Amino acid sequence: MLRAVSLKTDLSGIRCGHRTLATLGDVFAHQNADIVGSAYLVAQIPPLHGLPEIAVTGRANVGKSTLLNAVMGRKDLVHTSKKAGHTRSLNFYRVGPGPGKLVLVDAPGYGTRGRPEWGEIWDHYIQNRSQLRRIYVLINAKHGVEEADSFVLADLHERCLSMGGTRWTFQAVVTKVDSLPTKQLRAGLSKIREDVWKAAPTCLPPIVTAAAARERFGIDEVRKSMMEACGI
Repeated sequence: MLRAVSLKTDLSGIRCGHRTLATLGDVFAHQNADIVGSAYLVAQIPPLHGLPEIAVTGRANVGKSTLLNAVMGRKDLVHTSKKAGHTRSLNFYRVGPGPGKLVLVDAPGYGTRGRPEWGEIWDHYIQNRSQLRRIYVLINAKHGVEEADSFVLADLHERCLSMGGTRWTFQAVVTKVDSLPTKQLRAGLSKIREDVWKAAPTCLPPIVTAAAARERFGIDEVRKSMMEACGI
């Protein structure tokens, strides 16, 4: 409990969004989330007309599956694995009651332990998907912004500029903040924020999270950001 209080105190200035918890409940608290499609090839990307989409990527083994399960209010909808590079396709999850409110897109991890073959489908998706509203790039708090992260952030920055910043935005999400010793929190997170800005000045400020059950933190901030991006 003391650790959780410390996190909330140390990170109190790193929040985003202004929507109420009641509004969050309309989308996420019902635990209404289901997979509605997967694509290994460009031709397999499902149309899914109508709902705004949020894409999530990050270095292999960054904790993406754990974070997505926490955001969607499900324990094991997105399969977690200790083996890096487990996700091999674009996986589409419809979130919210009834016909749904938004679609979360889980992308394969990048980096030396990710899978290089996913580049073509990812490029096609972010260049052509009209319902894409925001891309989240996950950064491991313990490792900081690594070379592969900088490359992806810089690439998204250039794409965003080339499109005039009107189609979609992108944002960093720091994962596994509970892996940092309390005395290293401020310095470590400050360095991550600085490195993100250097790689991609158009990237929205990082959201800091811990998705482990014992010290969950920042999940509602991610949800608020997704809702804001989708205009919900």
